[in-house]
Amino acid sequence: MNNSLILVVEDEPEISEIIVSYLEAAGFRTLQASDGVSCYTLFRQLSPDLILLDIKMPRRDGIDVLRDIRKISNTPIIMLTAMAEDIEKISALRLGADDYILKPFNTLEVVERVKAVLRRTKGFENEDILVRVGMLDIDSSAHAVFVCKGEDKKVLPLTHTEFSLIAHMSAAPRRAYSRSELIDACIPDGEALERTIDSHVSNARRKLEMAGVAGFLQTVRGVGYRLEPLL
Repeated sequence: MNNSLILVVEDEPEISEIIVSYLEAAGFRTLQASDGVSCYTLFRQLSPDLILLDIKMPRRDGIDVLRDIRKISNTPIIMLTAMAEDIEKISALRLGADDYILKPFNTLEVVERVKAVLRRTKGFENEDILVRVGMLDIDSSAHAVFVCKGEDKKVLPLTHTEFSLIAHMSAAPRRAYSRSELIDACIPDGEALERTIDSHVSNARRKLEMAGVAGFLQTVRGVGYRLEPLL
């Protein structure tokens, strides 16, 4: 699944770049289009595994593109829109959309919805629900992190935010994540300050150390944090 090609169709460059960065951090390959015409051209030329398709776009809107793609292909399509009207949602789904996400959205949730649709439509096994990083097993289906030492497996007593931080960073465990990115991904509905993330990371690190997992959730000076130590 992690090598799947995702076509991101969004006319706002900042939103597109954020989605792409999260997808690539999760191991996906990506393409970008900023309007309906270029979306359809890239779809015909490169056959992406899934399309994230905005509805309101220049040249051709997403509903028209969805309708034309469904005439020739069952490629999974997730619609993105800021419009909350139920009639528009029902219209898109009747035309064959596989899922529907309203803006503003949590980008980490978008990645998880992409994985879920690929599993459902492409027949992928739930291979990435359980992620192993060092001695840690991050189980998204159980919403839990386990410390594994030989045959012994113990669950960490994490809060929701602490689990979200570790799960988010496990997509690229040696990458340095900025504090602002972690706030956006893991505390999307709050107006958290950077010191709030520092507090959550500190608490999660303390719990890891108490469980015998040293060196994880390292501070990267001037940037933020990484989950797994480089050495």
